[in-house]
Amino acid sequence: MMNYAFYVYIVTNPDKTVLYTGMTNDLVRRLQEHYESRGESEKFAGQYYCYNLVYWEFHKYVRNAISREKEIKGWRREKKIALIESINPEWKTLNTEIQG
Repeated sequence: MMNYAFYVYIVTNPDKTVLYTGMTNDLVRRLQEHYESRGESEKFAGQYYCYNLVYWEFHKYVRNAISREKEIKGWRREKKIALIESINPEWKTLNTEIQG
């Protein structure tokens, strides 16, 4: 049986004023894509320079990850902040932790 990995994540811009929630099966690659798209106005994360990882969670099943992403996207900013601060109270950038 194959093991699968899916990630729901939140990235922010350098000023921590914008939050972007996403889902991927390759978090390292996705973070790199966000970084490379900074300044691209046709992409939300690129337009607002959202490439700093502040929260992520693992899911074994894609349906669970998709449901969780949709759930978080539906939240108000205050609830997203509480989620981030539950594991990352200082809002440290976690990119190097994931990317090495």
